Amino acid sequence: MTTTLDPPTIALTPAAAARVAAIASKQAKPAILRLSVEGGGCSGFQYRFGLAEGVEADDSVAEVDGVRLVVDSVSLDLVRGAQVDFIDNLGGAHFAVTNPNAASGCGCGTSFSI
Repeated sequence: MTTTLDPPTIALTPAAAARVAAIASKQAKPAILRLSVEGGGCSGFQYRFGLAEGVEADDSVAEVDGVRLVVDSVSLDLVRGAQVDFIDNLGGAHFAVTNPNAASGCGCGTSFSI
């Protein structure tokens, strides 16, 4: 059973949604961004992003402008209340997670600890 979050327990910004839509269109894939959390990184946990082919049974889903952000149930416990954004500035272009559960993070923003 797929859970659609209303209000979303995790959020996708319009900028991130637009970037996912552009990448998915170029790769002829569905506009579904999967966020997962894995052990590792310099702070203990690290974020993983990738395009998904579909929504899995245990996924929670947030949707913005027709683009879906999916998070599995285990990862959701670590990113509940977070926001996924796309940053494009002089420092580079990347997806960024603002995670209220993270006690600390690394300088590059790809890993965190709780």
